[in-house]
Amino acid sequence: MATSPNVLRSSDANGGVEALHQLVMASLDDDQAVETVSIPLAGKSSIADYMVVASGRSTRQVASMAVKLADKIKAEFGRTPRVEGLPTADWVLIDAGDVIVHLFRPEVRSFYNLERMWSFGEAGQA
Repeated sequence: MATSPNVLRSSDANGGVEALHQLVMASLDDDQAVETVSIPLAGKSSIADYMVVASGRSTRQVASMAVKLADKIKAEFGRTPRVEGLPTADWVLIDAGDVIVHLFRPEVRSFYNLERMWSFGEAGQA
């Protein structure tokens, strides 16, 4: 199965999955994301090696974090991640290949509670 040229995979990333994960975490920290949680998925799921969940205080902050993160990934790795949910910015998904990022407004995050579903008992608070 061919991969989309716009999706970042660890095999073609400069520095691999860990560099991508660190870039995601640093970008969210720089943008003052709230309650950032990184969930390691390697060996547990084939969808990604990490899932990162974070909140913004408003739809404007969620959208801003998503756009900045997508721009940083493109600048650093030369690939554009897929971004879903940007127009409403209640829940924005950024598929960067081996790192999946979910950005929420706090109310939406508590409703879906992805950490509980995916944590496997070992989610790490950033």
